[in-house]
Amino acid sequence: MTRAITVFSPDGRLFQVEYAREAVKRGTTTVGIKFKDGVVLIVDKRLSSKLIEPDSIEKMFKIDSHVGCATSGLVADARALVDRARVECQVNAFNYEEKIPVEALVKKLCDFKQSYTQYGGVRPFGTALLMAGVDESGPHLYETDPSGAMMAYKAGGIGAGRNEVMEVFEDNYKEGMTQAQAIALGLKALAAANEHKLKSEIIEIAVVSAKQDFHTLDQADVKKAVAKAK
Repeated sequence: MTRAITVFSPDGRLFQVEYAREAVKRGTTTVGIKFKDGVVLIVDKRLSSKLIEPDSIEKMFKIDSHVGCATSGLVADARALVDRARVECQVNAFNYEEKIPVEALVKKLCDFKQSYTQYGGVRPFGTALLMAGVDESGPHLYETDPSGAMMAYKAGGIGAGRNEVMEVFEDNYKEGMTQAQAIALGLKALAAANEHKLKSEIIEIAVVSAKQDFHTLDQADVKKAVAKAK
């Protein structure tokens, strides 16, 4: 029956949404940290084979000049959501001649994700997004869930090892950190969540701030940051 995926269980659960969350938990570890005037996103690409080219793995996406995201879970699902988010940014710019507020963009995306938990013939998106951006009200970091739920964080993580990441953040996060301090803390959290040592070639770092548009750091800067974190 096509409607079956939208039917609640007797104890009030939607199994397809919970299965989608499991897909996220199996994904690579992704962290985000707010600092004084911006946000840092860090992803561990976790290569399944030494033959894979690290540059071919997409986990970090620029959505607009002031906002971007990192993903965990099914990357193909994440790409579809990123494409929709980019369209929302362009529609807002066309209609109002200004950049869309980060919270408004996240809500639009979460409303879209929620609709895929409500109707037959579709399935929930098997991906979670850490959305980072800066607008007139300051820096923002949001975590989105396959159910369409959203939550604002000062520092957060998704994917495998989320519990270990959150423990590190709860013990070490401080208000008003510098960008360098935020990157160091993010790498410390990643190290706690992964059994292997951090390797700069499979780490991707992106930054957005009031002074700089959303961008990924080049490999030389990533290598320096990882070396300092050891």
